[in-house]
Amino acid sequence: MGDIINKDITSEKAVLVGVISQKQNEKQVEEFLDELAFLADTAGAIVEKVFTQKVDSPNSKTFVGTGKLAEIKEYVESNDINVVIFDDELTPSQLRNVERELQVKVLDRTNLILDIFAKRARTSHAKTQVELAQYQYLLPRLTGLWTHLERQKGGIGLRGPGETEIETDRRIIRDRIALLKEKLKIIDRQMATQRMNRGKLIRVALVGYTNVGKSTIMNLLSKSEVFAENKLFATLDTTVRKVVIDNLPFLLCDTVGFIRKLPHNLIESFKSTLDEVREADVLLHVVDISHPNFEDQIDIVNETLKEIDSSLKPTYMVFNKIDAFEYVKKEDDDLTPATRENISLEEWQKSWMSKENVKSIFISATDRTNLEEFKEMIYQNVKDIHAIRFPYNSFLY
Repeated sequence: MGDIINKDITSEKAVLVGVISQKQNEKQVEEFLDELAFLADTAGAIVEKVFTQKVDSPNSKTFVGTGKLAEIKEYVESNDINVVIFDDELTPSQLRNVERELQVKVLDRTNLILDIFAKRARTSHAKTQVELAQYQYLLPRLTGLWTHLERQKGGIGLRGPGETEIETDRRIIRDRIALLKEKLKIIDRQMATQRMNRGKLIRVALVGYTNVGKSTIMNLLSKSEVFAENKLFATLDTTVRKVVIDNLPFLLCDTVGFIRKLPHNLIESFKSTLDEVREADVLLHVVDISHPNFEDQIDIVNETLKEIDSSLKPTYMVFNKIDAFEYVKKEDDDLTPATRENISLEEWQKSWMSKENVKSIFISATDRTNLEEFKEMIYQNVKDIHAIRFPYNSFLY
Protein backbone atom coordinates (compact mmCIF):
# COMPACT_ATOMS: atom_id res chain seq x y z
CA MET A 1 0.00 0.00 0.00
CA GLY A 2 2.90 2.36 0.66
CA ASP A 3 3.73 2.58 -3.07
CA ILE A 4 0.18 3.67 -3.79
CA ILE A 5 0.10 6.19 -0.98
CA ASN A 6 3.30 7.93 -1.92
CA LYS A 7 3.01 8.04 -5.72
CA ASP A 8 2.97 11.40 -7.48
CA ILE A 9 -0.17 12.52 -9.27
CA THR A 10 -0.82 14.96 -12.05
CA SER A 11 -2.94 17.98 -11.25
CA GLU A 12 -6.67 17.55 -11.70
CA LYS A 13 -9.15 20.29 -12.51
CA ALA A 14 -11.70 20.63 -9.71
CA VAL A 15 -14.81 22.57 -8.74
CA LEU A 16 -15.93 23.07 -5.14
CA VAL A 17 -19.50 22.96 -3.84
CA GLY A 18 -20.89 24.32 -0.56
CA VAL A 19 -24.34 25.12 0.83
CA ILE A 20 -25.52 28.10 2.87
CA SER A 21 -28.05 26.79 5.38
CA GLN A 22 -29.43 27.34 8.87
CA LYS A 23 -26.34 25.66 10.29
CA GLN A 24 -23.76 27.76 8.42
CA ASN A 25 -24.21 31.30 7.12
CA GLU A 26 -22.74 32.85 3.98
CA LYS A 27 -19.61 34.16 5.69
CA GLN A 28 -18.88 30.80 7.32
CA VAL A 29 -19.38 28.96 4.02
CA GLU A 30 -16.97 31.35 2.31
CA GLU A 31 -14.36 30.59 4.99
CA PHE A 32 -14.97 26.84 4.75
CA LEU A 33 -14.63 26.90 0.96
CA ASP A 34 -11.40 28.92 1.17
CA GLU A 35 -10.02 26.20 3.43
CA LEU A 36 -11.40 23.49 1.10
CA ALA A 37 -9.56 25.17 -1.78
CA PHE A 38 -6.35 25.02 0.27
CA LEU A 39 -7.02 21.33 0.97
CA ALA A 40 -7.59 20.70 -2.75
CA ASP A 41 -4.35 22.49 -3.59
CA THR A 42 -2.51 20.42 -0.99
CA ALA A 43 -3.91 17.27 -2.64
CA GLY A 44 -2.71 18.43 -6.06
CA ALA A 45 -5.89 19.83 -7.62
CA ILE A 46 -6.41 23.07 -9.50
CA VAL A 47 -9.66 24.73 -8.39
CA GLU A 48 -11.45 26.21 -11.42
CA LYS A 49 -14.73 27.37 -9.88
CA VAL A 50 -16.74 27.45 -6.63
CA PHE A 51 -20.50 26.82 -6.50
CA THR A 52 -22.72 27.74 -3.54
CA GLN A 53 -26.46 27.44 -2.95
CA LYS A 54 -28.79 28.72 -0.26
CA VAL A 55 -31.00 25.94 1.11
CA ASP A 56 -33.03 25.36 4.25
CA SER A 57 -31.33 21.98 4.51
CA PRO A 58 -29.25 19.88 2.10
CA ASN A 59 -31.18 17.81 -0.45
CA SER A 60 -31.43 14.23 0.85
CA LYS A 61 -30.82 12.77 -2.61
CA THR A 62 -28.27 15.08 -4.25
CA PHE A 63 -27.17 17.45 -1.41
CA VAL A 64 -27.80 20.48 -3.69
CA GLY A 65 -31.00 21.15 -5.62
CA THR A 66 -31.61 19.71 -9.08
CA GLY A 67 -31.22 23.13 -10.72
CA LYS A 68 -27.85 23.75 -9.09
CA LEU A 69 -26.73 20.22 -9.95
CA ALA A 70 -27.63 20.84 -13.59
CA GLU A 71 -25.61 24.08 -13.50
CA ILE A 72 -22.61 22.22 -12.07
CA LYS A 73 -22.98 19.49 -14.70
CA GLU A 74 -22.98 22.01 -17.54
CA TYR A 75 -19.80 23.64 -16.23
CA VAL A 76 -18.11 20.26 -15.66
CA GLU A 77 -18.83 19.07 -19.19
CA SER A 78 -17.83 22.31 -20.91
CA ASN A 79 -14.58 22.77 -18.97
CA ASP A 80 -13.22 19.20 -18.78
CA ILE A 81 -13.45 19.08 -14.98
CA ASN A 82 -12.02 15.90 -13.43
CA VAL A 83 -13.37 16.08 -9.89
CA VAL A 84 -16.20 17.77 -7.96
CA ILE A 85 -15.52 18.28 -4.24
CA PHE A 86 -18.30 18.94 -1.71
CA ASP A 87 -17.43 20.78 1.51
CA ASP A 88 -19.62 18.53 3.67
CA GLU A 89 -19.69 14.77 4.06
CA LEU A 90 -22.06 13.10 1.58
CA THR A 91 -24.13 10.07 2.47
CA PRO A 92 -23.52 6.94 0.36
CA SER A 93 -26.77 7.51 -1.57
CA GLN A 94 -25.98 11.20 -2.19
CA LEU A 95 -22.54 10.22 -3.46
CA ARG A 96 -24.00 7.63 -5.85
CA ASN A 97 -26.72 9.96 -7.14
CA VAL A 98 -24.42 12.94 -7.74
CA GLU A 99 -21.80 10.77 -9.39
CA ARG A 100 -24.39 9.17 -11.65
CA GLU A 101 -25.60 12.60 -12.72
CA LEU A 102 -22.23 14.31 -13.20
CA GLN A 103 -20.33 11.32 -14.60
CA VAL A 104 -17.07 12.46 -12.99
CA LYS A 105 -15.29 11.67 -9.74
CA VAL A 106 -17.10 13.13 -6.72
CA LEU A 107 -15.45 13.61 -3.33
CA ASP A 108 -16.50 15.16 -0.04
CA ARG A 109 -14.31 16.96 2.49
CA THR A 110 -13.77 13.74 4.46
CA ASN A 111 -12.50 11.82 1.43
CA LEU A 112 -10.25 14.73 0.46
CA ILE A 113 -8.67 14.92 3.92
CA LEU A 114 -8.19 11.15 3.95
CA ASP A 115 -6.44 11.44 0.59
CA ILE A 116 -4.07 14.10 1.90
CA PHE A 117 -3.32 11.99 4.96
CA ALA A 118 -2.58 9.02 2.69
CA LYS A 119 -0.19 11.16 0.67
CA ARG A 120 1.56 12.55 3.76
CA ALA A 121 1.86 9.33 5.78
CA ARG A 122 5.47 8.21 6.11
CA THR A 123 5.84 5.89 9.10
CA SER A 124 4.19 2.52 9.64
CA HIS A 125 2.11 4.05 12.43
CA ALA A 126 0.72 6.86 10.28
CA LYS A 127 0.10 4.58 7.29
CA THR A 128 -1.80 2.10 9.46
CA GLN A 129 -3.93 4.86 10.99
CA VAL A 130 -4.76 6.31 7.58
CA GLU A 131 -5.56 2.92 6.08
CA LEU A 132 -7.90 2.13 8.97
CA ALA A 133 -9.74 5.44 8.54
CA GLN A 134 -10.00 4.87 4.78
CA TYR A 135 -11.54 1.43 5.18
CA GLN A 136 -13.98 2.71 7.79
CA TYR A 137 -15.02 5.48 5.39
CA LEU A 138 -15.22 3.04 2.46
CA LEU A 139 -17.24 0.28 4.12
CA PRO A 140 -20.74 1.88 3.89
CA ARG A 141 -19.96 3.14 0.37
CA LEU A 142 -18.97 -0.17 -1.25
CA THR A 143 -22.10 -0.58 -3.37
CA GLY A 144 -21.73 2.68 -5.21
CA LEU A 145 -17.97 2.84 -5.46
CA TRP A 146 -16.93 -0.31 -7.28
CA THR A 147 -18.01 0.65 -10.82
CA HIS A 148 -16.63 4.13 -10.22
CA LEU A 149 -13.27 2.77 -9.10
CA GLU A 150 -13.06 0.41 -12.06
CA ARG A 151 -13.72 3.34 -14.40
CA GLN A 152 -11.14 5.74 -12.98
CA LYS A 153 -7.78 4.67 -11.64
CA GLY A 154 -5.56 6.97 -9.58
CA GLY A 155 -5.92 10.63 -8.80
CA ILE A 156 -7.13 12.58 -5.80
CA GLY A 157 -9.32 10.59 -3.43
CA LEU A 158 -8.34 7.20 -4.81
CA ARG A 159 -5.05 6.48 -3.08
CA GLY A 160 -4.92 3.53 -0.77
CA PRO A 161 -7.47 0.76 -0.31
CA GLY A 162 -9.81 2.00 -3.06
CA GLU A 163 -7.37 1.05 -5.79
CA THR A 164 -6.04 -2.19 -4.37
CA GLU A 165 -9.24 -3.78 -3.03
CA ILE A 166 -11.66 -3.41 -5.95
CA GLU A 167 -12.74 -7.10 -5.82
CA THR A 168 -13.21 -7.25 -2.07
CA ASP A 169 -16.49 -7.51 -0.20
CA ARG A 170 -17.71 -6.23 3.15
CA ARG A 171 -16.53 -9.32 5.01
CA ILE A 172 -12.95 -8.90 3.79
CA ILE A 173 -13.04 -5.16 4.56
CA ARG A 174 -14.26 -5.86 8.10
CA ASP A 175 -11.52 -8.46 8.55
CA ARG A 176 -8.97 -5.92 7.34
CA ILE A 177 -10.29 -3.30 9.77
CA ALA A 178 -9.98 -5.80 12.63
CA LEU A 179 -6.39 -6.63 11.61
CA LEU A 180 -5.46 -2.93 11.37
CA LYS A 181 -6.89 -2.27 14.82
CA GLU A 182 -4.79 -5.10 16.24
CA LYS A 183 -1.72 -3.79 14.44
CA LEU A 184 -2.34 -0.33 15.90
CA LYS A 185 -2.62 -1.80 19.40
CA ILE A 186 0.82 -3.40 18.99
CA ILE A 187 2.35 -0.19 17.62
CA ASP A 188 0.71 1.83 20.42
CA ARG A 189 2.20 -0.50 23.05
CA GLN A 190 5.63 -0.10 21.44
CA MET A 191 5.28 3.68 21.41
CA ALA A 192 4.11 3.69 25.04
CA THR A 193 7.24 1.73 25.95
CA GLN A 194 9.35 4.27 24.05
CA ARG A 195 7.74 7.10 26.00
CA MET A 196 8.50 5.31 29.29
CA ASN A 197 12.12 4.83 28.22
CA ARG A 198 12.61 8.55 27.72
CA GLY A 199 13.06 8.94 31.43
CA LYS A 200 11.34 11.54 33.55
CA LEU A 201 12.08 14.66 31.54
CA ILE A 202 9.44 17.39 31.48
CA ARG A 203 7.33 17.16 28.31
CA VAL A 204 6.23 20.18 26.29
CA ALA A 205 3.84 19.69 23.35
CA LEU A 206 3.17 22.00 20.41
CA VAL A 207 -0.51 21.98 19.47
CA GLY A 208 -2.57 24.10 17.13
CA TYR A 209 -4.52 24.36 13.92
CA THR A 210 -2.88 22.96 10.80
CA ASN A 211 -0.32 25.20 9.04
CA VAL A 212 0.28 27.63 11.92
CA GLY A 213 4.05 27.07 12.08
CA LYS A 214 4.47 24.34 14.72
CA SER A 215 7.14 22.47 12.77
CA THR A 216 9.04 25.70 12.10
CA ILE A 217 9.05 26.42 15.84
CA MET A 218 10.17 22.86 16.52
CA ASN A 219 13.11 23.32 14.14
CA LEU A 220 13.96 26.65 15.74
CA LEU A 221 14.02 25.35 19.31
CA SER A 222 15.53 21.92 18.71
CA LYS A 223 17.90 22.92 15.89
CA SER A 224 16.63 19.94 13.91
CA GLU A 225 15.17 19.55 10.42
CA VAL A 226 11.56 18.52 10.94
CA PHE A 227 9.64 18.74 7.64
CA ALA A 228 7.88 22.11 7.40
CA GLU A 229 5.88 23.37 4.42
CA ASN A 230 3.14 25.89 3.66
CA LYS A 231 0.62 23.11 3.14
CA LEU A 232 -2.12 21.65 5.31
CA PHE A 233 -1.09 18.57 7.31
CA ALA A 234 2.60 18.83 6.39
CA THR A 235 3.24 16.85 9.59
CA LEU A 236 1.29 13.67 10.43
CA ASP A 237 3.63 11.80 12.75
CA THR A 238 4.42 13.10 16.19
CA THR A 239 8.05 14.22 16.34
CA VAL A 240 9.86 14.32 19.70
CA ARG A 241 13.18 16.07 20.27
CA LYS A 242 15.30 16.70 23.35
CA VAL A 243 15.81 20.44 23.85
CA VAL A 244 18.17 22.14 26.28
CA ILE A 245 17.73 25.76 27.38
CA ASP A 246 20.31 27.10 29.87
CA ASN A 247 21.37 23.58 30.90
CA LEU A 248 17.76 22.58 31.56
CA PRO A 249 16.72 19.61 29.33
CA PHE A 250 13.14 18.78 28.36
CA LEU A 251 11.26 16.96 25.61
CA LEU A 252 9.51 18.96 22.89
CA CYS A 253 6.97 17.25 20.62
CA ASP A 254 5.32 18.42 17.41
CA THR A 255 1.84 16.99 16.71
CA VAL A 256 -0.56 16.71 13.80
CA GLY A 257 -2.49 19.92 13.18
CA PHE A 258 -6.21 20.16 13.89
CA ILE A 259 -8.83 21.35 11.40
CA ARG A 260 -12.56 22.11 11.37
CA LYS A 261 -14.87 19.31 10.25
CA LEU A 262 -12.13 16.75 10.91
CA PRO A 263 -13.59 13.33 9.99
CA HIS A 264 -14.65 11.31 13.02
CA ASN A 265 -12.90 8.16 11.72
CA LEU A 266 -9.68 10.11 11.45
CA ILE A 267 -9.98 11.44 15.01
CA GLU A 268 -10.52 7.90 16.27
CA SER A 269 -7.63 6.49 14.23
CA PHE A 270 -5.21 9.24 15.26
CA LYS A 271 -6.07 9.43 18.96
CA SER A 272 -3.00 7.36 19.78
CA THR A 273 -0.84 9.92 17.96
CA LEU A 274 -2.18 12.51 20.38
CA ASP A 275 -0.99 10.51 23.40
CA GLU A 276 2.01 12.83 23.43
CA VAL A 277 -0.44 15.68 24.07
CA ARG A 278 -2.23 13.75 26.81
CA GLU A 279 1.04 12.99 28.59
CA ALA A 280 2.56 16.46 28.16
CA ASP A 281 3.20 18.63 31.19
CA VAL A 282 2.83 21.91 29.27
CA LEU A 283 1.00 22.76 26.03
CA LEU A 284 2.17 25.51 23.67
CA HIS A 285 -0.93 26.44 21.67
CA VAL A 286 0.48 27.91 18.45
CA VAL A 287 -1.77 30.35 16.57
CA ASP A 288 -1.36 32.00 13.16
CA ILE A 289 -2.09 35.61 14.15
CA SER A 290 -2.06 36.63 10.46
CA HIS A 291 -5.01 34.35 9.62
CA PRO A 292 -8.29 36.31 9.40
CA ASN A 293 -10.16 33.66 11.42
CA PHE A 294 -7.54 32.79 14.00
CA GLU A 295 -10.01 33.07 16.89
CA ASP A 296 -12.24 30.41 15.29
CA GLN A 297 -9.18 28.21 14.89
CA ILE A 298 -8.38 28.66 18.58
CA ASP A 299 -11.90 27.46 19.46
CA ILE A 300 -11.57 24.39 17.22
CA VAL A 301 -8.25 23.42 18.82
CA ASN A 302 -9.69 23.92 22.31
CA GLU A 303 -12.66 21.68 21.45
CA THR A 304 -10.32 18.96 20.18
CA LEU A 305 -8.25 19.22 23.37
CA LYS A 306 -11.44 18.69 25.36
CA GLU A 307 -12.15 15.55 23.32
CA ILE A 308 -8.80 14.06 24.33
CA ASP A 309 -9.09 15.22 27.96
CA SER A 310 -6.22 17.71 27.70
CA SER A 311 -8.02 21.04 28.05
CA LEU A 312 -7.04 21.56 31.69
CA LYS A 313 -3.28 21.28 31.19
CA PRO A 314 -1.10 24.39 31.67
CA THR A 315 -1.37 26.08 28.28
CA TYR A 316 0.43 29.08 26.81
CA MET A 317 -0.75 30.92 23.72
CA VAL A 318 1.98 31.42 21.14
CA PHE A 319 0.82 33.88 18.49
CA ASN A 320 3.09 33.19 15.52
CA LYS A 321 3.60 34.93 12.14
CA ILE A 322 3.45 38.50 13.44
CA ASP A 323 5.65 39.36 10.45
CA ALA A 324 2.67 38.57 8.16
CA PHE A 325 0.03 40.38 10.26
CA GLU A 326 -1.91 43.11 8.43
CA TYR A 327 -4.71 45.45 9.43
CA VAL A 328 -6.58 48.45 8.04
CA LYS A 329 -6.12 51.56 10.15
CA LYS A 330 -9.27 53.65 10.54
CA GLU A 331 -9.17 57.32 9.67
CA ASP A 332 -9.61 59.72 12.61
CA ASP A 333 -12.87 61.07 11.18
CA ASP A 334 -14.31 57.62 10.47
CA LEU A 335 -17.17 57.19 12.97
CA THR A 336 -18.31 53.76 11.80
CA PRO A 337 -17.87 50.90 14.30
CA ALA A 338 -14.46 49.25 14.19
CA THR A 339 -14.28 45.74 12.73
CA ARG A 340 -11.82 42.92 13.24
CA GLU A 341 -9.81 44.19 10.25
CA ASN A 342 -9.23 47.50 12.07
CA ILE A 343 -7.55 45.98 15.14
CA SER A 344 -3.80 46.48 15.31
CA LEU A 345 -1.29 43.94 16.54
CA GLU A 346 -0.66 46.05 19.66
CA GLU A 347 -4.39 46.01 20.44
CA TRP A 348 -4.53 42.24 20.01
CA GLN A 349 -1.57 41.89 22.36
CA LYS A 350 -3.26 44.00 25.02
CA SER A 351 -6.56 42.14 24.71
CA TRP A 352 -5.01 38.68 25.02
CA MET A 353 -2.46 39.56 27.66
CA SER A 354 -5.15 41.15 29.82
CA LYS A 355 -7.29 37.99 29.85
CA GLU A 356 -7.29 36.18 33.16
CA ASN A 357 -5.42 32.86 33.26
CA VAL A 358 -4.22 33.26 29.66
CA LYS A 359 -0.46 33.61 29.29
CA SER A 360 0.56 34.63 25.78
CA ILE A 361 3.50 35.70 23.66
CA PHE A 362 3.69 37.12 20.12
CA ILE A 363 6.52 35.86 17.90
CA SER A 364 7.69 35.31 14.35
CA ALA A 365 9.41 31.95 13.98
CA THR A 366 10.50 32.91 10.47
CA ASP A 367 12.11 36.22 11.48
CA ARG A 368 13.05 34.96 14.97
CA THR A 369 11.25 37.96 16.48
CA ASN A 370 10.87 37.65 20.28
CA LEU A 371 12.63 34.30 20.14
CA GLU A 372 14.66 34.91 23.31
CA GLU A 373 11.55 35.97 25.25
CA PHE A 374 9.79 32.85 23.98
CA LYS A 375 12.64 30.59 25.10
CA GLU A 376 12.70 32.32 28.49
CA MET A 377 8.96 31.71 28.92
CA ILE A 378 9.42 28.01 28.20
CA TYR A 379 12.45 27.81 30.46
CA GLN A 380 10.68 29.37 33.43
CA ASN A 381 7.68 27.04 33.13
CA VAL A 382 9.78 23.91 32.70
CA LYS A 383 11.99 25.00 35.62
CA ASP A 384 8.97 25.49 37.92
CA ILE A 385 7.65 22.01 37.14
CA HIS A 386 11.12 20.51 37.43
CA ALA A 387 11.70 22.11 40.84
CA ILE A 388 8.48 20.59 42.19
CA ARG A 389 9.00 17.17 40.65
CA PHE A 390 12.76 16.86 41.28
CA PRO A 391 13.64 19.14 44.20
CA TYR A 392 16.84 17.19 44.88
CA ASN A 393 18.55 18.38 41.70
CA SER A 394 17.24 21.93 41.53
CA PHE A 395 20.83 23.16 41.87
CA LEU A 396 21.29 22.34 38.16
CA TYR A 397 19.58 25.57 37.27
